Amino acid sequence: MNTCTFLAVLVSAAFDCVLADMTMQGGMNYLMNFGYMDPPSMQTGQLQSEDAMREAISMFQEFANITVTGKLDNETMAMMAMPRCGVPDMMGTHSRGMARRRRRYALQGSTWPKRDLTWSLADADYTPDLGKGDVDEAITRAFQLWQDQTPLTFTRVSPPTQADIFIKFAPIEHGDGAPFDGPGGTLAHAFFPQFGGDAHFDESEQWTVKTASGTNLLQVAAHEFGHSLGLSHSEISDALMAPFYRGYEPDFVLHSDDIAGIQMLYGMPDMERPTPRPDAGMTPNPNPNPDVPDTCSGELDAITITEDGKTYAFRGNYFWELNSAGMVAGYPKLISDVWGDLPGDLDAAMYYRANKKLYFYKGDQYWRYTNTQLDTGYPRPMSQWGGVPSDIDSAYIWSGNGRLYFTKDDQYYRYRAGTGVDRGYPRDLSVWNGVPADGVDTVMQWLNGRTYFFKGSQYWRYHITLDIFRTTGQPVHCVII
Repeated sequence: MNTCTFLAVLVSAAFDCVLADMTMQGGMNYLMNFGYMDPPSMQTGQLQSEDAMREAISMFQEFANITVTGKLDNETMAMMAMPRCGVPDMMGTHSRGMARRRRRYALQGSTWPKRDLTWSLADADYTPDLGKGDVDEAITRAFQLWQDQTPLTFTRVSPPTQADIFIKFAPIEHGDGAPFDGPGGTLAHAFFPQFGGDAHFDESEQWTVKTASGTNLLQVAAHEFGHSLGLSHSEISDALMAPFYRGYEPDFVLHSDDIAGIQMLYGMPDMERPTPRPDAGMTPNPNPNPDVPDTCSGELDAITITEDGKTYAFRGNYFWELNSAGMVAGYPKLISDVWGDLPGDLDAAMYYRANKKLYFYKGDQYWRYTNTQLDTGYPRPMSQWGGVPSDIDSAYIWSGNGRLYFTKDDQYYRYRAGTGVDRGYPRDLSVWNGVPADGVDTVMQWLNGRTYFFKGSQYWRYHITLDIFRTTGQPVHCVII
């Protein structure tokens, strides 16, 4: 290798090292700013450990619904580079000036004590990017989106009248301890009800309406006002309250996750209910069909996804379709109405992606379906599974290794297709750090690759990279995913 070539390689290697360090530092700053890790101690100067960094990256990847690797890979850096809201995703940290106005999670956090709220935008606080009429229309429409789903009302008042929510387009440094960062990056931020609810928009952005160019004011304002009302960021990537701005949507509406969240805080819109006409001799039946189980009890026989990406939960002779907001309208339905020949009171259910088949288990038999059509030759005896017992509690694919697992009581079995249960199994369920050691009702791997364990009215979500349960013992209620 000649001298020139050697120097070129040396300079290139040095540049790559500096670039890698800059990328790592930028990633650490991002994770600290948005609540995924604490900043170094001012007293000790203690650096972040490799494990702490890996956990923080994994938490961000989970929240952003990207592949969980625990590393600052290209997909993660690209997600971090997306324009977004300036409010932290995780609370209880010390991220920048926003920490001084920290709030709790939305569904456990503050709300406004009244239902008729006011807002104000001073003449000096408009953006020059748009006419005042366009700004006023976008702000009004953004509030209206939330008003349509709640008993709240929003009325504009003129300064110097004291408003509940003050709105302004502000420069990078604007006096609230949470400076903006120039074009791109952080677009806006808002404070939660206990901290005043004010919403600030970065004047460095190019604000637009009704066009794909620039940054759409209606969408960003509606997101920020969600914070002003007490909502935190959502992990549902299609929800308005997801932290990332994904571009202009001409037919923008609230996602069902946004609606479910805001109605948990304030209830449904006030509606004038007609006075029922008394019918002599008629006594309403408080439970017209006692055989239908309570949809919100949280206790399940089985739960699975299907080839079309839908999620179904089973209990007794009925099943429900579920989404991120809860039970889909039109359910419950009888199992026999959709999966003919399939009994109720199932032990377990599982969709196997490798052959696109749906498996149901009960007692000493199992059924295999292609969509809703029972395959020829089924049901078959459980003995064909080579070591898997009858009367199992759950069957699931674990995304950590793609293997099939079964549980029964306080034990679990790992299965290998074509050979049966692996040598050394069953093992104690307590090996799964955090899962109820005495057994579970059902387990499912959902579309996001995460594994959910259900028992009674609670569920646990397993964190693959860290080998722990990220969500521990949360109530199922009517929303479980």
